[in-house]
Amino acid sequence: MDAILNTEQEELLKRTRDTLGQLRDLLGDTAASPEDRTALADSIRQLDDLFLLVVAGEFNAGKSAFINAFLGHELQTEGVTPTTSQIYLLKYGEVTNQVPGDKGVWVQTAPIEMLQKISIVDTPGTNAILREHEALTAEFIPRSDLVLFITSADRPFSESERSFLTQIRDWGKKIVLLVNKTDILTQEGERNQVIEFVRDSAKNLVGEISAVFPISAKQAQHAKAGQPQLWAESGFEPLEQFIHDTLDDDGRFRLKLLNPLGVGLKLVRKQLSHSESDLASLQDDRQLLDDIERQMLYYDEDMQRNFKARLSEIDNILYAMEKRGDDFFDEMIRFNRVADLMRSRSLEKAFETKVVADTPKQIENRVSELVDWMVEQDLRQWTAVAEHMAQRKEAHDNRVVGQSGPKEGTLAYDRARLVSSIGAATQRAVETYDKDKEAAELAEVARSAVVGTGLAGAAGAAGLGLALTGGLHLVFLDVTGIVAGIAFATLGALILPQRRRKAKRELEEKLATLRQKLVGSLTEQFTREMSRGAQRVEDTIAPFARFVRAENDKISAQRDELVELEAHISGLQAQLKLEAIAEESGS
Repeated sequence: MDAILNTEQEELLKRTRDTLGQLRDLLGDTAASPEDRTALADSIRQLDDLFLLVVAGEFNAGKSAFINAFLGHELQTEGVTPTTSQIYLLKYGEVTNQVPGDKGVWVQTAPIEMLQKISIVDTPGTNAILREHEALTAEFIPRSDLVLFITSADRPFSESERSFLTQIRDWGKKIVLLVNKTDILTQEGERNQVIEFVRDSAKNLVGEISAVFPISAKQAQHAKAGQPQLWAESGFEPLEQFIHDTLDDDGRFRLKLLNPLGVGLKLVRKQLSHSESDLASLQDDRQLLDDIERQMLYYDEDMQRNFKARLSEIDNILYAMEKRGDDFFDEMIRFNRVADLMRSRSLEKAFETKVVADTPKQIENRVSELVDWMVEQDLRQWTAVAEHMAQRKEAHDNRVVGQSGPKEGTLAYDRARLVSSIGAATQRAVETYDKDKEAAELAEVARSAVVGTGLAGAAGAAGLGLALTGGLHLVFLDVTGIVAGIAFATLGALILPQRRRKAKRELEEKLATLRQKLVGSLTEQFTREMSRGAQRVEDTIAPFARFVRAENDKISAQRDELVELEAHISGLQAQLKLEAIAEESGS
């Protein structure tokens, strides 16, 4: 800005720079598009440039003719076809000249006094055949300080003009509408009808419009060229007065600040929308993780409950054996069975047949069923997690149907990559799950655990059933030792009942010890396997869980900063607009 600023203006300029600088830095940490970052950077840089006036509208609406009439010089080529096929930046220069500038923009210089305070952009038509020229025109909109939008009285407010005005509205620009070629409207009623149509249509489309002026650029040119009688009819005098009043030093200063503030506000709100969308997506991800966590909790509870029920079955088998042992002792330790008691081998065989019976086989079957059940449940749990991840991936993919997909480095890209990776890992775990191998390994560990308790005696590396048979055989030897000395004792009425009670008690104690060791061993192994299975799932999900937590914290912090910046920008805009109202009231 070349004007000398007062203290209040300097403070406003500083606050504007600081606020937009914070936004620029913040956008650098977000997934904001390069185009948005460039638009903001250009707007900030233009705080030090001349006031930029952009003239836009359809081709043949008379944009070049207006500029020539406004400046009072024939600088731009006019015609009935799209004569302006390039963007021209009109600036002050000692000589009239045209030179190519950046991005296909031509710089037109001329020694015109007005161009010492403002620069003017002459754009191709909004319906230009060359789409790249229309894109370049759109690039200039974020950089403009004031937009003069020209529509033609013979076809006011065409579809392409409506679309272009919407772009301008989204950037929060100050717009002045010019209805050109009003000289073709010979009837006053027709003229008023066109003006009202343009004013109402613009208001419905973009809201606030600074002003609407009916003009004839051709008549204004003729008036300035020596036909002053056409000046009043051209409608240029009220327009030039409006522009003069709007673009005085204070007016230019306010518009110069409102321009980048408008760009900043648009980008803040756009990024806020992205942040809310990202946070909603992350909320869905957190819901997914919560679902898996709850499922793991219910899974653990169900497994614990079912495991206890299965252990009860093993308990019942041993209790049944104990009951058979009691019956056996009641039958054998009697006076009339003393002869049988003397035959230890026969007694041992009878004990194995009647008491031990198929107990080892029953327990082995129950343990085998327990192992198969644990393996099956583990596989089901992996399948459930795999289905959860697949559903989440499908839900995300459905939101980007018809799009090229998320860009690398964005939240959507990173989360989609993680979900796909974890989903593939869980699916692979399910597809490659070898139930027979898992069951064999679990059974071996269970057998080794039982053998390690000392129940198996000399069974060594034998199967679980044989290990239990050996353990029960030792129980028998311990118990039958009670009656081993009966033949050498003085038999009396009290001796055999006492020995019988002692045998039952010893059997109960030995089976209780066996039951405790067996159940304890199986419980320890079950707990270890449950922990291992849960840890495998947790390790698989952990990268995604960490990602969701980290991104949620980061985006929440960015959202909070964006909300604060939105408030600052809106406050600066409100202050500038209040000053304009106060100035108008004072005048």
